[in-house]
Amino acid sequence: MSSWKRFLTAARFALIEQARNRFALGLLLIFVPIWDWLFGSLIPNDPVAFKLQSTGAFLQVNGHNLTVLTSGFNAITLIVAFMIFTAARRNADFDRRLVLAGLPRPVAIAAKTTAIVVVAALVSLYATLVLLVFWHSAGFGAIWLGYLLDTLIYGALGLLLGVLISSELAGFFIIIMVSLMDTLLQAPVENPLANKDFLAAFPTFGPMQVAVSGGFGHGVPGDGVLIALAWFVGFALVGLVIFWWKTRIWSIQAAPSHLATQPTQALSASTHNTVQ
Repeated sequence: MSSWKRFLTAARFALIEQARNRFALGLLLIFVPIWDWLFGSLIPNDPVAFKLQSTGAFLQVNGHNLTVLTSGFNAITLIVAFMIFTAARRNADFDRRLVLAGLPRPVAIAAKTTAIVVVAALVSLYATLVLLVFWHSAGFGAIWLGYLLDTLIYGALGLLLGVLISSELAGFFIIIMVSLMDTLLQAPVENPLANKDFLAAFPTFGPMQVAVSGGFGHGVPGDGVLIALAWFVGFALVGLVIFWWKTRIWSIQAAPSHLATQPTQALSASTHNTVQ
């Protein structure tokens, strides 16, 4: 089988594994609209200042719409990270058996990366469509791009935790705490420090800048896209390096040439004696 066919097979099984996670899919279908409605119903339409870091200017945006947008970030980052973390953790032994059976590790790594990208694209698109129920933004593409970038980051984080942490409870706790602190701190409605410069060190900073700026009609900042991609690549590289290390076949070594012939010689002698 060619490497391309192996990749397609591995990617197909990785996506099937995600589709079988009915609990996560249920959360996605139900949790996202409820989360948007709940937070949106609490915040009025008063203007809120949001700092666009690329220019340093403050945008006056609708507080209700910004809150609904932020709640979407919080929901989808949790769900995507849970999905990838669960699959990576539960399939660890199976992945090692696949490598032992002859699946090249680069192919396995490419399949896992593809699964993250596909899941992130679909979840972010669904969240953007749900957002239209509560806010008819003209910047649909920019909001989807912001959501996509953040789900890529948290999908890579889920992979990293899945191959690094053996405890499911510890992984879930880390994902919840990181997502809550990261996304809520970026919203000036919930957090008075949201426009401070130190928040640029958080993963959701770039995606939030992209979604808010583009969603409210001020264009897509290129530096926000680059920052988000840097987070995605960083998490993914660390997680895939750990996956590469853990699936390395340590115990199989080539037998010395003088020993490799002994089983054959012994079998020949045994056959000769039996014939006699």
